[in-house]
Amino acid sequence: MTATRRRERGDASRWVTDRYQQLADHYGASVLPTKVRSPKEKAAVESGVNVVNKRVIGYLAEDVWTTLDDLNEAIAERVHEVNHGIRRVDGTTRWERFTEEEAMLLGPLPADGFTEVEWKEAKVARNSHVTCDYQHYSVPHEHAGRLLRVRLTGSRVTVFDGQEIVCEHGRLTGRKGQYSTEAAHLPVQYRNVDGLWSRQWFLQRAQAFGPATVQVIEQLIDRRQVEAQGFLDCQNILETLGKRNKQRLEAACQQLVNAGSAPSYTGLKRLMAGIDSDQKKPTTIRPAASSRKPRFEATEDGETPAEPPSGAYVRGADYYRRLEQERGR
Repeated sequence: MTATRRRERGDASRWVTDRYQQLADHYGASVLPTKVRSPKEKAAVESGVNVVNKRVIGYLAEDVWTTLDDLNEAIAERVHEVNHGIRRVDGTTRWERFTEEEAMLLGPLPADGFTEVEWKEAKVARNSHVTCDYQHYSVPHEHAGRLLRVRLTGSRVTVFDGQEIVCEHGRLTGRKGQYSTEAAHLPVQYRNVDGLWSRQWFLQRAQAFGPATVQVIEQLIDRRQVEAQGFLDCQNILETLGKRNKQRLEAACQQLVNAGSAPSYTGLKRLMAGIDSDQKKPTTIRPAASSRKPRFEATEDGETPAEPPSGAYVRGADYYRRLEQERGR
């Protein structure tokens, strides 16, 4: 993957890509891309590559190592000789030049190493959380309903309002649907904040479905350490599962309450699918026709079945023999 690009086709100058610029910004470095096929603009780099190729790679080309540690030790010895043992034209070594002219200009490395950065836009839900990669992070409730920018790294999640940092969380990994909630981000009383979800708001909506649904919604909220963490599950159950069929949702909640199981969106969805299948009438089963040969008894008028036929009537060999005799007459 290249670290530079051309802004326009045929343009000789090159620009640093966004991902590479993020790396430079993280370490406080400047990147000056050179033109292609222009060795004069990168003479120091080419000279350093030449030294390593001759003094390290070429010197060790014929040797054999059985472990990676032995190889790294041999390379370290050659690099130490290049930096401390070889005198330049002015009589100094590379290490002396570095310590006298460059070392004092370097800044400290950041505490965290660079990781890839991903940017997303997320709307703050009415439970004062944004959702990224199926995980939920709290945001000050004043931003509810607004679209904010979220920066995701390997270890941190940072929420921005324009250029201002709104909040920051450690990134959640593992099981989906986890919450990272700071109590200071939530309002003191949900019912006093217009437009936000609250316990009473969900319980009032659940009453339109039935008492079992109300009980399930209460259990979902009570299971959470912070009530707001259960609001999104309540919204999904009432709005998604119960939007088209209130009776089936109430029946599924009743089954869940009777079984004493912990309520969840996935469990209710599975129960509702089973109720839907049970309501479909199965096709009437027809018994297969019997192929058993009926038993005949001799009478004055001929042979008649000894028992009423059941299923298919199978003619025996006597029937066809008697039919041929009648035709011969």
